[in-house]
Amino acid sequence: MGTFPSLTIQKDAFIPKGSFAQAQATYLQPDKEQVEEIDTLLRDHNIGIVAHYYMDVELQGILSSCEWPHIRISDSLLMADTAVEMAEAGIEHIIVLGVDFMSENVRAVLDYANYKNIPVYRVDEREIGCSLAQAAEAKVYGAWLHKAKKSQNPVHVIYINTSLQVKALSHATVPTITCTSSNVLHTILQIAYQIPDSSIWYGPDTYMGANIEKVLHEMRTMDDQAIQSIHPQHTQASIIELCTRYEFFKQGNCIVHHMFGEDVVQTVRDEYADAYHTAHFEVPGEMFTLATIAQKKGKGVVGSTANILQFITQRVEEALNSKNAVSIPFVLGTEAGMITSIVRKVQQQLKEANRSNIEVEIIFPVASEAFAEDDQFGIVPGVQGGEGCSTAGGCATCPYMKMNSLDTMHNTIDLIIQNDAVLPKYEPKKYTQVINGKTAAELGGEPILFMRHFQKHGSFPNRLIKQITSA
Repeated sequence: MGTFPSLTIQKDAFIPKGSFAQAQATYLQPDKEQVEEIDTLLRDHNIGIVAHYYMDVELQGILSSCEWPHIRISDSLLMADTAVEMAEAGIEHIIVLGVDFMSENVRAVLDYANYKNIPVYRVDEREIGCSLAQAAEAKVYGAWLHKAKKSQNPVHVIYINTSLQVKALSHATVPTITCTSSNVLHTILQIAYQIPDSSIWYGPDTYMGANIEKVLHEMRTMDDQAIQSIHPQHTQASIIELCTRYEFFKQGNCIVHHMFGEDVVQTVRDEYADAYHTAHFEVPGEMFTLATIAQKKGKGVVGSTANILQFITQRVEEALNSKNAVSIPFVLGTEAGMITSIVRKVQQQLKEANRSNIEVEIIFPVASEAFAEDDQFGIVPGVQGGEGCSTAGGCATCPYMKMNSLDTMHNTIDLIIQNDAVLPKYEPKKYTQVINGKTAAELGGEPILFMRHFQKHGSFPNRLIKQITSA
């Protein structure tokens, strides 16, 4: 039996091991009356919900049990796209369950899709922050961008986990493209192909930046055929050249993924060598390296939350093709909130195939200090100080994401129904500062549109290329 807590998923049940897993499992079978109440409120008042995978497990348990079709739990890339789909379907209000940059991105994309009339709400009038987004607001980040501006044909690739204002100020300094953990590598490879002598500056996530550098340096050792399986227009020579023109910001990270450090990795290596290893692109180098090695052997994946979920479901699908009984273990190298989506998807697969002899074990690489005891609720995720992570290694939950709770969502629904005068405080921040003749909201939306163009067409628009080459 390993050190870390785990949750074993079966066709009609799940078995938690350890107090942390028990805390996660508590909310996977929500109260039916609560589910019906939320379902009815959303349906009767035509409210859509877009939520991130890292939401509070109680909230996810209820939302994933609702029948109202305009509820979507996804990674940050799909949240804004889903909001547009909801607007097209006639939804009148959209609640964003996430941190503030997510609601800002949803607002910006809806505006560009000509749905300015659809209100977007957060679930707290206070700031719902993000340690990574805050890193890009520091003066040192601005100084780093001014250094980038002096390089040849500079382009700034910025992680989507940043505010619209940061995107705007960045774009005013250096031509900027937004990326996500699922498309960051291809974004960098594509811009290097379209502008071979461009200088590429990635920020603000230090771990992701370092991990990208590791991938690029590893690609230098591949032959052209292997490289072109990743990006068809690159060769070993072009990757070697790219490595000389890639820089990343060294002073920014997410407090959640920061905790997957050396001690946690050593335990994974010693006790879970036979498990599949998954890691978000934002984790520290030790966890990234471990999962990358596993990935080469077909025993792991490195990528976004969506990539991790897809990898798990693919392994389950492979097991379904055999009649053998099997238990499939996965080390979950990202925020524990993903467990709800994993459970729902895996149980759906097992039920559709009517397989009771397959089970999936999700292992949480989390220290015992990463949960606390509460007099009223017993064991709950998050340490006593409320920061959600343990400095001993491993992380329970993101404290900012957990500001999105069942109570705060219910309160926001009530405010919408009552058309309460306080509602404007729940809207995404409005950036009216004028930068280069545009509002910060308009200018900050451009890097997002460049990313969306790349997602749709596989290349960046000529307008961006001209901005870079004339910078």
